[in-house]
Amino acid sequence: MKKYIKKTYSYKMLAILILMAVVSSCKKEYADPNAALADDVFGSSRGLTGVAVGLQKLYSAGRPGVYFSSVTANGFVTNELFLTNAGNVPELQLSTGGNSVDGTNAILANLWANSNKIIFDADNVMANAPALADKGYASGLIAYVSIFKALAIGNMSQYWERVPSGIGTNVSFITRVQGFTRAIAVIDNALSVVAATPISANFLTNVPAGVDIQNTLYALKARYALFAGNYTLALTAANSVDLTKRSSFNFDNLTFNPIFDIATSTGNVFQPMNANLGLTGIYVPDPADKRVPFYTVANAVAPLARLNGFFTSTTTAIPIYLPGEIILIKAEAYARQSTPDLGNALTQLNLVVTKQPAADPFGVGAGLPAIVGPISQSDLLNLIYKHRSIELYMSGLKLEDMRRFGLPNADRKRNFFPYPFTERDNNPNTPADPAF
Repeated sequence: MKKYIKKTYSYKMLAILILMAVVSSCKKEYADPNAALADDVFGSSRGLTGVAVGLQKLYSAGRPGVYFSSVTANGFVTNELFLTNAGNVPELQLSTGGNSVDGTNAILANLWANSNKIIFDADNVMANAPALADKGYASGLIAYVSIFKALAIGNMSQYWERVPSGIGTNVSFITRVQGFTRAIAVIDNALSVVAATPISANFLTNVPAGVDIQNTLYALKARYALFAGNYTLALTAANSVDLTKRSSFNFDNLTFNPIFDIATSTGNVFQPMNANLGLTGIYVPDPADKRVPFYTVANAVAPLARLNGFFTSTTTAIPIYLPGEIILIKAEAYARQSTPDLGNALTQLNLVVTKQPAADPFGVGAGLPAIVGPISQSDLLNLIYKHRSIELYMSGLKLEDMRRFGLPNADRKRNFFPYPFTERDNNPNTPADPAF
């Protein structure tokens, strides 16, 4: 992994330097050709910003991006997605599941390699930002790249039983729960930096619009605390999120929405499994649920549904988190506490169940009648899982949910993923692959 990162890192540094030279040429400012690449990039706010913005693109854009890889891998093994062209071999492996998914899978290799690359670059920005004279700008850099570092660690922890303890040669591995805890520590550091020195307005004008930094940090903290089983922390973090605000990856005519670009516009990779979003039994959406026509459009031939929602154009923004996710985190945290608070859990669940699309910042709303209690803990958890599966369709979170809510292995095509050969061939500490 280190060899791969070093090679791509050198290319990226060169690209950033070229961009810096073009931007500054009208001012007759030239970089010292004898200076080290890292000194040029990491010694200025402009260079650090270039690396930071590059992390967002590496995470959210294109087929190799972590976002596309996560949604695709998760979607196929949890039956959210229908394969429309068996000639797409990595997707075919995931759609088939079981032993067909191995260390050669390109989607998993992209997810693994680019997550590690994001962590590597974020660490460099975080190490060098404090030297900047403008401490508010430095605070913004640290908080912004911490989002992507936490997402990278969190994604690997969702899909693999163990994750690297760091970046380097022959690194050791930690458990996935330790991975979530590590992601939370990254977020806590960012929140403390911002609390000490607020992010400057100047920084916000130099990064892509759409990301609400502080709310996103709290939202991700709530997500990963829930996944780690720390329900008290998850509830506290969720209560810190302003649910009236949007936080999203925005796209334009140069950087496209990856799901639309690769799947929706072509119909050649995947579409929804069906109008029930791949759900069966007690989890099938209510026919009146307004989220189904939000996420899907009926189709006359198989697959009987096509992508809608956040995947309808090259420039459609994709949420980093949904307000509904945060509300459902609260519901689950109340329901799973050592002394379950089923009343508050049902109250929070009903906020999602009854929410109208117009009341949601992203237009996601079920618009259903409230669920009437009293209700048992097991029934309540089943309903929370159901509404997470609908509300958070194609968010890349369902595999984690299926394990946490105890759904049988037969309901999914993989439980954890095998380690990419790019890691196994270069790190003797790589764990054994899971049986399923």
